[in-house]
Amino acid sequence: MPSPSRRTVLATGSALGGALLASGPPTPATAADSAEHAADSADPWRTVLDDADLVWQRMPTTWYDGPFLGNGHLGSGIYAEPGAASTAVRFNVQHSEVQDHRPEFGSLFGLARLPIGYFTLEPVGAITGLDWRLSLHDAELTGTLATDRGTLTLRALVHNDRSILAVQVTPSEGERGFRWVFHPAEAISPRAAFKPLPDGYRGNPPAETADHDGVSAAVQPLLAGGGHVTAWRERTRGRTRTLYVHVAHSYPKDTALEQALKAVRAVDRLPYTALAATHRTWWHAYYRKSFLSLPDARIQRFYWIQLYKAAAAARRDAPVMATSGPWLEPTPWPNTWWNLNAQLEYWLIHGSNHLELDAVTRALSEFRDNLANEVAARYRTDSLGIPRTTDPQLVNGAAGTLTGYGVGIPGQDPPTPEVGNLTWALHNVWLSYRHTMDESILRDVLYPLLRKAINYYLHFLEPGPDGRLHLPATFSPEYGGNTRDCNYDLMLLTWGCRTLLESAGLLGIDDPLAPRWREVLARRVAYPTDANGFMIGADLPFAKSHRHYSHLLAVYPLYEVTGRTSDERALIEKSLAHWVGFEGALQGYTFTGAASMSALLGKGEDALKYLGELMTRFIQPNTMYKESGPVIETPLSAAQSLHDMVCQSWGGVVRVFPALPAAWADLTVHDFRTQGAFLLSAVRRDGTTRWVRLVSEAGAPCAVRHGIPGPVDVRDGRGRPLRHTEAGDGIVQVDLRKGESVLITAKGDRPDLTVRSVRPNEEAPRWGLPLT
Repeated sequence: MPSPSRRTVLATGSALGGALLASGPPTPATAADSAEHAADSADPWRTVLDDADLVWQRMPTTWYDGPFLGNGHLGSGIYAEPGAASTAVRFNVQHSEVQDHRPEFGSLFGLARLPIGYFTLEPVGAITGLDWRLSLHDAELTGTLATDRGTLTLRALVHNDRSILAVQVTPSEGERGFRWVFHPAEAISPRAAFKPLPDGYRGNPPAETADHDGVSAAVQPLLAGGGHVTAWRERTRGRTRTLYVHVAHSYPKDTALEQALKAVRAVDRLPYTALAATHRTWWHAYYRKSFLSLPDARIQRFYWIQLYKAAAAARRDAPVMATSGPWLEPTPWPNTWWNLNAQLEYWLIHGSNHLELDAVTRALSEFRDNLANEVAARYRTDSLGIPRTTDPQLVNGAAGTLTGYGVGIPGQDPPTPEVGNLTWALHNVWLSYRHTMDESILRDVLYPLLRKAINYYLHFLEPGPDGRLHLPATFSPEYGGNTRDCNYDLMLLTWGCRTLLESAGLLGIDDPLAPRWREVLARRVAYPTDANGFMIGADLPFAKSHRHYSHLLAVYPLYEVTGRTSDERALIEKSLAHWVGFEGALQGYTFTGAASMSALLGKGEDALKYLGELMTRFIQPNTMYKESGPVIETPLSAAQSLHDMVCQSWGGVVRVFPALPAAWADLTVHDFRTQGAFLLSAVRRDGTTRWVRLVSEAGAPCAVRHGIPGPVDVRDGRGRPLRHTEAGDGIVQVDLRKGESVLITAKGDRPDLTVRSVRPNEEAPRWGLPLT
């Protein structure tokens, strides 16, 4: 993709003198080196992306420190072959659609994602060193592998559109005899390595490998029918050899072999450079949908790596991310988790302007009929639910159990009555609606599904002696023990009823259930609290270390309790301090949640402190995350915590730079997507916000707390004064039609509207495994 000119005019128009000044690629050594080149370079995206590249000058040995490639479907993690680090490098081959189909054994065994296998790159000599770089901008791994017989120069990618793993290797003379070997994995649930097998469960038969007119294929049949196939071919062009790999999955038909062979034959005559060119086109356009630069080099690099990771792991048409994304490894969690993981994995797509990754909205809509089967039969006519775990089609497998359903019944056990998961997942759908104002999301997905999710609660909500509406015992994710008036459920029920009423009004629906929703909001019991803040529920105080913030959802992410009064603020502060004050069970997403709650309170220093704890204690060298196995929700949710420090847009107000630490005196954000479907651009210099610009995509009401001290000028896209209202507390209200923009500056100020990367405060090591 060609770089923009040095003076590419912003959409606000040349009358404002605005320009997008790009900055070019830095020298790779340090953040300070990068800053030296920023002013004269040509493209700010290249500046931040090249600076964020991961590097390896030491051999990675696990999922947690190696390079990773993917396109939401096909994924490859790369590291030394365990037990043979000096003789082989493993290129894993995994696929987000490959799963078993035996629901009688549940989602974690019978419907689990299945491992596929891996290739080993086996040099002639012993490996003595490496120098690899994962280019975020190109989504490509490049570098050299040194041996005592020579070198192997490699390039590798998972093609964005064709779902092909392509690895080009150019050997020196002494390494011309290197080889590739495929190792099929046993097609058994990864959970088998952690938990006893269910009665009657056994692994699938072994894969069979054969040649098909020059294309090799490992055919993995499944006991349930269908199967998956890994097909590959190596092509030689001069000294260079390129491996092409594709994975296909079919069920119940046996069509995977035909699909896989066809996919490989469609590309194996294309040179690697031709594949790379079309692959890069998508990735280059992807990054340019938004921009963020801040002076903490380590966190800025981490952030851009998460945007790369999100697009490597998620696409709208791909399965909702399982706990390890497409990079399946031995794990006790070989499917999709709905009581926190899936929600956190997708939050960053909204602010970063990447709704093309929204698999949650697509999956809940496409497979909604399966959600009825997850509640007991007598509730299926008007209710939906989602259990803790499902496969990509939102099936849990509980239909084959004694109970016949996956979501428990309040007041009964088993199964555990973890009722709120669907409502929480639908909050993600609501975020997608609010950030796009796409009425079809509201009308066709959110409203009908949320109506039935809330209906399930309404079957059990009953008045107590106090005249208030109460819930029987339900389960707050992971705390242990059921409790009446569980805050997890009360908070989601409250949000759901409020959202249904607002949605019905927007859609012009006279819903017969509306009086009941209003009654719930007026009469439901208060959230249980004690001297330490929010309890788990009426019968269960918060009294032990607990990684999950299920009892605090009204604070974050629902923004139902926001600190409007001094008492409410004190309740949030007390609850947050009590929650994180118990060491022992705290995990990474404890600190991302704490960072976002601190950002809500405007406490930027606290938010940065919590992110620092996360980075120091939990984030792995390649920015992955570990909890008894590989999981990816926490680093992705840390990107959202950073968003919450930079911009918040709950409650109909866009808040610019609401929780920045003092060290972040300079900051640039461009085309950050907010609720109301606005694209925000803003620049902070020397601790002062210089300008704020909002472009309206939907003509929604616009209120912005701009953070610019003193009187301001408010102008339209042609530089003319724009009628506005000062609403107090630093909030400006303006009427913008679809496509119109507003620019806010200090009165009389005409700042440079250049958007560029900012200078880092200090050097920081790169992610990956650099020598230092």
